[in-house]
Amino acid sequence: MIKRISIGYQEYDELITNGLFYIDKTRFIKEWWESGDKVTLIARPRRFGKTLTMSMTAQFFSLEFKGRSDLFQDMDIWKEQEYRSLQGTYPVIALSFSDIKETSYTQARKKIGELIVDQYNKHDYLADGNILNEREKEYFHSISSDMEDFEISISIRRLSSYLYKYYHKKVIILLDEYDTPMQESYVSGYWEDLTFLPEIYLMQLLKIIRIWNVQL
Repeated sequence: MIKRISIGYQEYDELITNGLFYIDKTRFIKEWWESGDKVTLIARPRRFGKTLTMSMTAQFFSLEFKGRSDLFQDMDIWKEQEYRSLQGTYPVIALSFSDIKETSYTQARKKIGELIVDQYNKHDYLADGNILNEREKEYFHSISSDMEDFEISISIRRLSSYLYKYYHKKVIILLDEYDTPMQESYVSGYWEDLTFLPEIYLMQLLKIIRIWNVQL
């Protein structure tokens, strides 16, 4: 059956479940995994498929997609028996800054904070039970878009450590479109304010698609 070529899809599972045309890039998963790097930087031109590749990678490893072999069984990566057993077995944190196009530092900073709040809300089960101690639970519930700059800079690291305690596995962190708020800050005149935010300094190290396999 001839597959339709569709435009605008950035989520891997939507393409596959809708039977749309997709150029198989799943060999990237094997190439990256076997590199053994803690941090991987992949820089490519615009419209090169970076976001879709990040989505593919996230859905391959993420526990949220455990048991979704149907998304990969017709792809090259499924020919590797070892990688079949890896699918859906890792905690993943995926962030995209594509919508941070604010005209002021205050609003951009607040929106970055809201993205982090979303991640904590997504994993609110971590604060149940005895996995976290009382101080960690207090910190978990204190996360907000109004948190201090230093809290923004360590919030993802702490969330990854909590996920590690829960799952006993390293966390894969995927960060996309770091350059969008950077560009907007330059155009709107708050570049210096934004580049002094510690979290942004980290993003400059990880460019375009950043895949950070955290060593705890």
